[in-house]
Amino acid sequence: MAHFAEIVDGKVVNVIVAEQEYVDTLSGTWVQTSYNTYGGVHKLGGTPLRKNYAGIGNTYDSVRDAFIPTKPYNSWVLNETTCRWVAPVDRPDDNKYYEWDEDNKKWVEEDGT
Repeated sequence: MAHFAEIVDGKVVNVIVAEQEYVDTLSGTWVQTSYNTYGGVHKLGGTPLRKNYAGIGNTYDSVRDAFIPTKPYNSWVLNETTCRWVAPVDRPDDNKYYEWDEDNKKWVEEDGT
């Protein structure tokens, strides 16, 4: 069994688990996706498929042959290698928790409350 995404006007509208033979009987556009692929890397060491696992509301870019998640903030830009959105400023790497502040375009440490 494999995961397949139904694509309508470039958007993922449904994701199912099925055999290829069953998907071949469906109408519309269905594209296989890999639950284990994130940012162009297969987390179990296999061959990555279409950059990212498809989620409902995500975009399928047929030119890149990639699933692209919904853009979380207007200021974030698409990493062309991973097809993931990245902040315009790197998140601090100090084992603390941060939230993105879109108004000020910076990471803000969470106070834990």
